[in-house]
Amino acid sequence: MHDPIHTALPEADGLAASSVATDPPRRVFRHRIETRLWHWVNAIAIFVMIGSGLTILNAHPHLYWGPYGANFDHAWLDTPRWPGYLTIPASYNLAIARRWHLTFALVFAFSLVFLIVASLLNRHFQRDLRVRAKDLRAGVLLHDFREHLALRFHDPKRPEAYNIFQKLSYIAVLFLLIPLMIFTGLALSPGMDAGWPWLLDLFGGRQSARSIHFIAAAGLVLFTIVHLTLVILAGPLNEVRSMITGRWTVPPEDRR
Repeated sequence: MHDPIHTALPEADGLAASSVATDPPRRVFRHRIETRLWHWVNAIAIFVMIGSGLTILNAHPHLYWGPYGANFDHAWLDTPRWPGYLTIPASYNLAIARRWHLTFALVFAFSLVFLIVASLLNRHFQRDLRVRAKDLRAGVLLHDFREHLALRFHDPKRPEAYNIFQKLSYIAVLFLLIPLMIFTGLALSPGMDAGWPWLLDLFGGRQSARSIHFIAAAGLVLFTIVHLTLVILAGPLNEVRSMITGRWTVPPEDRR
């Protein structure tokens, strides 16, 4: 004779799994219109600036520290010459590359100002990017690291919230890498040097500013590569749609 309790359990489990699978999609609001606008404008600006920046770097692919640096000086880094399929324009033209670079540098800088002002007004920084002392505990960081290795990038209890690695990376980009790129770029402009001569002193000379500009740009490229990789791993359709509409669909296994 079968135990009715134990024979009912598989059916109950099957019903639970079926109900999770057939539940309607749960969507959470994740990105405000200001963030979405900044994201796409910035994506275009970064793409153009990287391509044109590589053309400019090809003109003299050597980096130095200090106020001076030329062909016969010791370079701390000799970069490779970048192929045309990675540069803007595809054929070597330094004048056009500089025009593209400076034009989109203005877009890049003013879009950051727009994001900062908007995020202060709508409290995006305080609400979504605020890092608390408890977030930096070793146990919390280790837990989030393990979750990333398991390709789980959000908290099922608060799927709209940023995890600690997202917060730290976005803070580093917004308040370190991008400002460094902007101000070192200004330091490389002779016109800005005339008006703000302290910029060169701040960065230790023109060649130091150029090196820091390259390092910050490389950091931004690395962030972009990691960001795109995680978007693909997390589900590109859902992630891209959320950056267009603002709403993100919670994965079925977390709809409980």
